[in-house]
Amino acid sequence: MKWSIKLGRLWGIDVYLHFTFILFLAWIGYYTWIGAGLLAAFSMILLVVALFSCVLLHEYGHALTARRFGIATEDITLLPIGGVARLERMPSNPKEELLVAIAGPAVNVVIAAVVGLILLIKGEGMPRNPGNLLEGGILWNLLRMNLIMILFNLLPAFPMDGGRVLRAILAMRMPYAKATRTAATIGQGMAILFALFGLLAGHFMLLFIAIFVWIGASNEAEAAEEDSLMEGLRVKDAMLTEYRQLSPGDTAQHTVQLILKGWQADFPVVDDGHYLGIVTRQDVVTALEAGTALQPVSAFMRRDAVCCTPDDDLDAALQSLRSSQLPLLPVLRDGRLIGLLDSENVLEAIMFRRAMSRRPSGPPPLPVPA
Repeated sequence: MKWSIKLGRLWGIDVYLHFTFILFLAWIGYYTWIGAGLLAAFSMILLVVALFSCVLLHEYGHALTARRFGIATEDITLLPIGGVARLERMPSNPKEELLVAIAGPAVNVVIAAVVGLILLIKGEGMPRNPGNLLEGGILWNLLRMNLIMILFNLLPAFPMDGGRVLRAILAMRMPYAKATRTAATIGQGMAILFALFGLLAGHFMLLFIAIFVWIGASNEAEAAEEDSLMEGLRVKDAMLTEYRQLSPGDTAQHTVQLILKGWQADFPVVDDGHYLGIVTRQDVVTALEAGTALQPVSAFMRRDAVCCTPDDDLDAALQSLRSSQLPLLPVLRDGRLIGLLDSENVLEAIMFRRAMSRRPSGPPPLPVPA
């Protein structure tokens, strides 16, 4: 995620801190200092850091459970509104998705139980004003905030964990896309209730939560529809078969001319029909900045780009394309280039399939590129 600082790597997963979190800490510290003094400000900052350590462990609960099902996590980012674990994908098996979704809140349950046990052993009583974070000490506040996190995350609305739990339970009894639409509708209904209550009671934070929930539910519904429309499609159904290609001896300057004259910005490098690598627009820019405009593309092309075959599952190929962070995926048959796959063409294939799915007879197969 942009504007993030890498904190380190734990259990094979990079952890980042978004710069807005630092601004959030500064804002919390400043206003606590103005209202209650320097010592209170330091205590509040310490509490926030401890709380977000719990958030980080919550995200690791998701990530490490997903790893058990062969799903990697690209990274975890801490934001002022919480944490985000970027899983490569969600499990397609509803039971596995249920376990991944519930693992995060389960971590908070364990933390709350441990903190509660410590408080019990120490014999510390409940603070007079449980709603005041400046009372009760860090342990009582951690207990309260973890309980709030559990309840909030288990609300049956996307993008909270409760929405994924609900979707997983529904998917055990109905098609995945229908389960997602149902869960998304329930989530949007909750968003409307949040908004109405926030307006009537003057709790404007609920309006922010309502917008957050509404957008999350809409995004999940769109993603589920996209997944359902991609079912049964292969790479050959969406690959480009008309494109320009480079020879290994072509120069960066020649590539610039091709980019300026046509629609294509990224090119495969082919020698006598055999695929060698790809050259992206950024590769060309880098070569020009280095003063090597006459350098052949074979000197800086990407030889290790992920490839696919025409019969590969389109959804899996799209995931590989996104993970590679490259603009296109070469499509090979017996080492020879027969097409290119890019996200724009996949989206167009989905758009056409969506239009055809609205026919009374359902979606006919897409025409396979020649």
